[in-house]
Amino acid sequence: MVNAAPKSCWAVLALGLAMFSATAALRSAEYDEQYTIFLTAGVARPVWPEVPFMAGKVGALQAGPGSLAGIARDLRASDVHPPLYFWAVALWRRLTGGGLFAARLFSVLCGVAALAAVGVVANRTGVPAASAMLLTLGCYGFAYTAAIARGFALAQALTLWGVAMALYGRRGWAGMLLGAATFANYLAVFVGLVTFPTRRWSRSVGEVVFGAFLLADLWFFLAQRNSRAGQFPPFHLLTALARLARYAAADLFGGVPLYVPAALQPAATGVFACLTLATAALIAARWRHIAACPAGRSDHIAPGPAARRLLLAGAVAPPAGLLVLGAVFHNTPIELRYLAFAAPFAALLLAGALASLPAMPGRAAITLLVVVQAISLAGLMTRPETMQPARATASAAAGLAAGGIVLVPHGNDGVGVVGAFAIESPPMQRLLVVRRGDNPGRILSRLGATRRVVLALLGQDDDSRATVAMLRAAFATPCWRRIGEGFNVIAFDRVCDEGVPWASSTASP
Repeated sequence: MVNAAPKSCWAVLALGLAMFSATAALRSAEYDEQYTIFLTAGVARPVWPEVPFMAGKVGALQAGPGSLAGIARDLRASDVHPPLYFWAVALWRRLTGGGLFAARLFSVLCGVAALAAVGVVANRTGVPAASAMLLTLGCYGFAYTAAIARGFALAQALTLWGVAMALYGRRGWAGMLLGAATFANYLAVFVGLVTFPTRRWSRSVGEVVFGAFLLADLWFFLAQRNSRAGQFPPFHLLTALARLARYAAADLFGGVPLYVPAALQPAATGVFACLTLATAALIAARWRHIAACPAGRSDHIAPGPAARRLLLAGAVAPPAGLLVLGAVFHNTPIELRYLAFAAPFAALLLAGALASLPAMPGRAAITLLVVVQAISLAGLMTRPETMQPARATASAAAGLAAGGIVLVPHGNDGVGVVGAFAIESPPMQRLLVVRRGDNPGRILSRLGATRRVVLALLGQDDDSRATVAMLRAAFATPCWRRIGEGFNVIAFDRVCDEGVPWASSTASP
């Protein structure tokens, strides 16, 4: 599989397995993961009761088996993703169980498979395999997507193995794997288009298979294209470029500036920006030395220049493709996890540049980069600043609820906010889902005689932010006294006799 140090490469794979697994176990439940769990359980969009219910009910809803046909139907009706990843997770969960951690383990294995493919690509292009794999493992975006229950890790693994097959001249396998990657996540098409070797549209088996997958993608996408309107902010070129630069740096080196003391954050941000620019400058300065002596030759890639062009294309295609998408659809679909597709190719280029340096500076540089990445990955596993707020909010709410009811915003899709909060809550905790259209009078009428309420202030999309504002307004009344607060939560006790209405409830429909 690898060229210089097989034991080192196997050690990196073992380290990756351990690190991805630990990250999957330690991180809070996330908004987007809930759609994965509900969809593959056969309940894509649950209808929440009008009355309080136990948080444990949500875990039970997420445990059921979903049919492959039902998953495809629900995706076309209510989301913007192709089905391959969800089909794979549905089958995986039948073997491993229905919990979030079990679903995350599928991404863990895909992440390890992607790391192995990096070693194969490195071997074929003359880049030190162990260094390339270690730097890829250290990329924050790559490690993050290998530990969450979403389709990025599967698409990443299929993409990298497709590139590896292309480098070895297996055009049929390359077309199938690169096409399957797009059927796991549409964004994989950017790398697939620039790395799949075509021969003047010769209609080889690989090209036919790749094209068939693109047609299947189109069949799903055309039905889904208007289902998530307003998901991203409007497109402005300079804003998009700034966002792209920020997330590209975070993709490689993580979010350490987020969790250093506030006084040090500007300096830390500057240091990380300089480090990102230095790595780009190093690749540019050592460009002609990267992949200069490939370990093997292929009929489909020439030594040196062609290998460099392929790696550069893989690194540049995802950010460039996101800019094109933004300009076409007038939005800004730029997120760290989307840029993770570029991380392995950037790491391969960086490993090649470092290998071309004299021994002592090269070792010093790679040591510095690995230390920075290790600190970043420690934050990925443990720091709340890098996590979505479900776990910390649920813990704070449970400490204040004392048998009362926790009010949770419904959110845009009805699963992201509610599902993540519920599975992080004690099973016997009573929850009440509040929708954006619920006015203060209706919110209070649904509480019955409850004496204690806790507001979960989870504003994670436009709908939930609007609902949080309404929740605050509902309890800004003398009949409710604020008795405590915590992370994203406020607790109130009723101080009026039962039946006293909210001041504006008579005017509320």
